[in-house]
Amino acid sequence: MKKKIFLLCAALAALVLEILPYGAVLNFANPEGEPWRRTYSYFDLTPFGYANFAPFIVAVLTCALIILVVLSLILKRSLRTAIVALAASAALFSFAPLLWGVDYISPVGVLISVMLTVCAVLSLVKDKK
Repeated sequence: MKKKIFLLCAALAALVLEILPYGAVLNFANPEGEPWRRTYSYFDLTPFGYANFAPFIVAVLTCALIILVVLSLILKRSLRTAIVALAASAALFSFAPLLWGVDYISPVGVLISVMLTVCAVLSLVKDKK
């Protein structure tokens, strides 16, 4: 029970960070040399329109993860397999911007990745009976 509450808190912290307009990064060409760096919320469709799909996918997976954890708390049933799959998928997708380099991830994006990794690790830990 305590593990699920901590898992829910970590997922909610990730969701709050995803709502802030500092997570998803887009770098635009600047004719004067240094590219323009703009940050957006993970729920904003602007990065999605510029083929940066990972932030929006992570946001949707985080919402689904929160719903599953709340359902498992309410129903007092173990939805462990689904929670593990969603948490691991969200954590992996949150690291996707690193494929293009460290210029494409913000400090808020790193915190989101850390929180989702914590969720994935917590969901892998078995409950004590």
